[in-house]
Amino acid sequence: MAQKHVVVIGSGFAGLSAATHLAHHTSCSITLLEKNDSPGGRARKFEHQGFVFDMGPSWYWMPDVFENYFSHFNKKPADYYDLIRLDPSYAVIYGENDTLDIPADLQEFKSMLEKIEPGAGTNLDKFLAQAKYKYEVGIHDLVKKPSRSLLEFASPGLLVDMVRMDIFQSMSKHVRKYFSHDKIIRLMEFPVLFLGETAENIPALYSLMNYADIALGTWYPKKGMHEIIRGMVALAEEKGVKIRYSAEVEEIEIKNGLANKIRLKSGEKIEADVVVAGADYHHVDKHLINPKYSNYSEDYWNKRVMAPSSLLFYLGIDKKLKKLRHHNLFFDEPLGPHADAIYKNPRWPERPLFYASVPSITDPTVAPEGKENLFLLIPLAPDLEDSEEMREKYFTIILDRLEKITGQDIRSHILFKRSYAHSDFKADYHAYKGNAYGLANTLLQTAILKPGLKNKKVRNLYYTGQLTVPGPGVPPSLISGQVVADEVMKENNL
Repeated sequence: MAQKHVVVIGSGFAGLSAATHLAHHTSCSITLLEKNDSPGGRARKFEHQGFVFDMGPSWYWMPDVFENYFSHFNKKPADYYDLIRLDPSYAVIYGENDTLDIPADLQEFKSMLEKIEPGAGTNLDKFLAQAKYKYEVGIHDLVKKPSRSLLEFASPGLLVDMVRMDIFQSMSKHVRKYFSHDKIIRLMEFPVLFLGETAENIPALYSLMNYADIALGTWYPKKGMHEIIRGMVALAEEKGVKIRYSAEVEEIEIKNGLANKIRLKSGEKIEADVVVAGADYHHVDKHLINPKYSNYSEDYWNKRVMAPSSLLFYLGIDKKLKKLRHHNLFFDEPLGPHADAIYKNPRWPERPLFYASVPSITDPTVAPEGKENLFLLIPLAPDLEDSEEMREKYFTIILDRLEKITGQDIRSHILFKRSYAHSDFKADYHAYKGNAYGLANTLLQTAILKPGLKNKKVRNLYYTGQLTVPGPGVPPSLISGQVVADEVMKENNL
């Protein structure tokens, strides 16, 4: 019998995960096709004159998910990169001379909350006990379900769990049961921003993110987040995955209800027995296959609640910076106007919130000696008109605030500057509406209510990544690759 051939499209976390699991557990040949000239998708990196920039993800949370991933192959993260636990985990800046350094130590964290709001330390224990339960059930069970049928969730024990998981209460109401001070509320609601919606529209299930933040900690892989990708690529190749770069897919050819060939932009055709699409789901569904095989209509996609896009700036600074940590959240403006501009009335915000990362504070390898690597991010509504003029306008806004709050001149010390926004996400990743984070994890876009991981009309075409189950973020994308690989193996006798 001829060896079967699986083609995986896209070398982001989900694509690499799917390809490696399939290579490890089957005798198939696995080809991974990457549009760009380097691996990682949104987690690519670039270098300039000694500065090394992670292009996308910069937070390393849920270390157990990475440990579980590598353990599938009898490996561990330390085989590929060195982890550093950040302490403080990050800084929250509420204004001039008003900063909270979030300690890694839980007792110190409780003491900090208690000083802000008497009783908050005790309430934190209750809050975290619930959050831990949700984390253990959610991350170690629910997210690993393919979510193709309600029957997957039909066991009595799981139904009880679902009630305890608070899926019908908003994160906003849940947090306010335990805390009343605005600073603490904003701190507790911050992690759900990774899920692409405000706390009012995210189920309280996702307080599990607070457990990840407070109990499991914020980590950093030395030399940058791309080291995870480098390790995953090395592992994939060790398992026999053939990775091809600058290999953009033009069409998935379908015959008799089966995807049987991949046509590249170069004109080359690659035969396939199974196809796993880790590229942007909408792009695959609407542009890579014949419309009669699409899973969803354009109207369906237009009604999805997308997670935000982002305006990013990568800066090389010719001096060391003061009053900043590795991760810095600028909450010096009210969330309301910014959230409205992203979710309720999509537009460029008048008063943007932003995030600054200075990895060179932790890791001198990512910037030349005596210099600083500075990454700035403004969350924005998807599908905005993106222009150089708007990028510069917002660069001026946030740099004015950054300089004022930290009391230092930064502008005149910029050696290198690169921006990245909607049009770049579309060009580099075919990102639907220029999104950065995929699909928001609202209640109506959870589990079986997400775009399905299998094509309904093509028997051997599957999807993985942040627009399908389990959702956006690096750890869920790793899990998504495993989930789809399991389904592929189960249904195709591999």
